[in-house]
Amino acid sequence: MRGYRYLKKTIQLDKITAVKEVLTNTEININNKTSSKLIFGEGINDSELIVRQYLLMHFGGVNLNRALLSTLGKPGTAVVHPMPREWREVLRKHGFNVSELSSEFIWKAYVFMFFIYGVKSLIKQNLLNIKAFFTKYNYNELGNYVYFDGLIKGALPLSNEDEQSYDIMSWYYQWPGRSNKLDSLCHNVKGVNQTTLGSLKVVSIPSVIPPLTKVISLLSYFRWSFSASLYAFYHIFTGRWWNAVMLKEASLSAAVRMQKPRNLARDYLFHNSGWIYRPLWTYEAYKLGSKITFYFYSTNCESFKRPDGYPNHTYGWQIMNWPRYLVWDDYQAKFVRSAVGEQTNISVVGPIWFQSSSIKMPEIDKNGIAVFDVTSHRQSRYCTLGADLEYYIPNVSKSFLDDIATSAKQQNAIVLWKRKRNIGTMTHPYYRYFADKYSERDEVVLIEPDISALRVIESSCVVISMPFTSTALIARRLGKPSIYYDPTGQVQRNDRAAHGIPVLSTTDELDKWLSLHVDLNKCLENQLQ
Repeated sequence: MRGYRYLKKTIQLDKITAVKEVLTNTEININNKTSSKLIFGEGINDSELIVRQYLLMHFGGVNLNRALLSTLGKPGTAVVHPMPREWREVLRKHGFNVSELSSEFIWKAYVFMFFIYGVKSLIKQNLLNIKAFFTKYNYNELGNYVYFDGLIKGALPLSNEDEQSYDIMSWYYQWPGRSNKLDSLCHNVKGVNQTTLGSLKVVSIPSVIPPLTKVISLLSYFRWSFSASLYAFYHIFTGRWWNAVMLKEASLSAAVRMQKPRNLARDYLFHNSGWIYRPLWTYEAYKLGSKITFYFYSTNCESFKRPDGYPNHTYGWQIMNWPRYLVWDDYQAKFVRSAVGEQTNISVVGPIWFQSSSIKMPEIDKNGIAVFDVTSHRQSRYCTLGADLEYYIPNVSKSFLDDIATSAKQQNAIVLWKRKRNIGTMTHPYYRYFADKYSERDEVVLIEPDISALRVIESSCVVISMPFTSTALIARRLGKPSIYYDPTGQVQRNDRAAHGIPVLSTTDELDKWLSLHVDLNKCLENQLQ
């Protein structure tokens, strides 16, 4: 927190963002001669990029932010963080004192730890193969299937067939561009029963990679495991640490390489919470005919425009290399192309649902104004996020919500306030205190965070969102009047991150806009339609 206050005082909040942008684009000293096809397989030609993605995912996040902030908050101290030599050089060029000896020691310890994780993964995969061999587990029972990676229980279809479920699988089921002639939709959520969605089975499978059940495949995988382990262990001591670090990922990649194409999913879908790293095994699956799809379930991915122009992309976006992207609109397509190149395979598909809930919406007997803010993190957490602009903080949220409630009361309307998500103890105490008081106001109805934003918007007349949350675009898609409201005046009205949604900045503008759009008769007419 002291480091954050130093950056704020010296007007350098973008310092960490700038460092991580350079780390994103700094190549590691790896090439096809120093990386092994035994480890990287079909990813050998992208081995440097794969390793860079993997390092950013594991070592370039909040923990790196903490290490940098701690150094800034304690003058005279040095950065101690597990990182390769190339990263240490970047930090020094940006004015950080780096403890070479300590960072190198910790880095080597992590390399060895990743090697151990890799060996454990190999043992686990071999045991899964043996178990599947004796139990005759057959992935062919799934028929033609697609696999959704990284889901939670709320992202699965609701069991109540009388209610529309706004989850990712339900979206995919009604999407005209989905794979044809499917039998199953598969996921990795544990402890849920098999259900159906229309004519398709919704199935939890034990592993994204089918186990090998043929004797020759079992023996081949065991032989590869032994060779890869020895090779990776040897290169811990030769300086080619990437072969050891990637052993765990290689264990999955080799399992895919030895599959029959019919055992693999028609499509593997990944969402934008894990945008940086494309798993090594997807290169093998892609070669065998599977689609690899990256989809956005939100649009709040871009940095705010400043008075002097747009900042560079935040870390990670510029090294994505997914084969196919699903985006909401042309604005998001331009964002992706600006990050990874014009030749990228992008499909514009409209808003993509992700999470739903069976919790009932409260009954509304007045004009409903759907309001969506961003929950403020407690200061100790917010500091570590490395934000280059202080915006999603309690004071801004309070002004945003207070202004809307005051204006809504003048229009005899009611605020349907849905918080973004429940983050528990990470919520800022002041935000929590204000939220408790705010929800007691007569003109405010508190909506459970787990309820789908689409259901809240459907129950409303108009929609007001904090910049630049995705709900504004969903509302526009549903034909609802929609704006972003910025009580600070910091947001540029022509910011491309607004995706063409109007940005209002004063209470007078807000009052005028609501008086024009909050009309009970028109709202009821829209609800009936």
